[in-house]
Amino acid sequence: MSAHVPKTAMVLAAGLGLRMRPITETLPKPLIRIAGRTLLDRALDCLAEAGVETAVVNIHHLGEQVTRHVAGRTRPRVVISDESERLLDSAGGIVKALPLLGSEPFVILNADTFWIDEGGSNLERLVLAWDGGRMDILLMLAGVANATGHSGGTDFLLGADGRLARSRGASEGLIYAGAAIAHPRIFAGARAEPHSLNLYFDRAIGKGRLFGMEMRGRWITVGTPDAIPAAEAAVAERALAP
Repeated sequence: MSAHVPKTAMVLAAGLGLRMRPITETLPKPLIRIAGRTLLDRALDCLAEAGVETAVVNIHHLGEQVTRHVAGRTRPRVVISDESERLLDSAGGIVKALPLLGSEPFVILNADTFWIDEGGSNLERLVLAWDGGRMDILLMLAGVANATGHSGGTDFLLGADGRLARSRGASEGLIYAGAAIAHPRIFAGARAEPHSLNLYFDRAIGKGRLFGMEMRGRWITVGTPDAIPAAEAAVAERALAP
């Protein structure tokens, strides 16, 4: 890999997991196991394989279970950003964690989605595609045909030059795959109050600085209990593929 691999990552793991009840009444969503591995470990293992050194993991609901689970991890090194007192949503959680993330571009991963690579590491491809001179944010995207567990519409249209526009549900659009690289300058002046990353996506679109890369392989989102068997079937199918 290039020496430009971000040293840090933000793993968004603080959600309430309301749609995953009753499982999440006693278990935080990131610790749900798919084919024997927790969603959180899948995210952290992906970062370790790409060469990311430190992962900041935010916690809220049943957060002490997450803290115990990652206590022994060294690759990547895990730092906890505690949102136990107040849930800050995706962007608010990142703003709170900025002192831990540093001043260089960092990876963002959702802890309730993962993917199965095909033809090489998608995260490494994302790193190689990053160009801080042109980009504020670079999103990994998935095609609807390659998605398991997704019930909504599409999110973005990918231009020939890699720039993104909102798809507004257009059938030819792509889904945000829960992985990105962002430069911390986009959060300048922001406060650690509850707000969504969508605000920053739209600002970057307005400046022509939101870019995307379509992943290769199978993207899996685990939002409800009935999504677990489908996710495990997708993992098993890929394991049997030649």
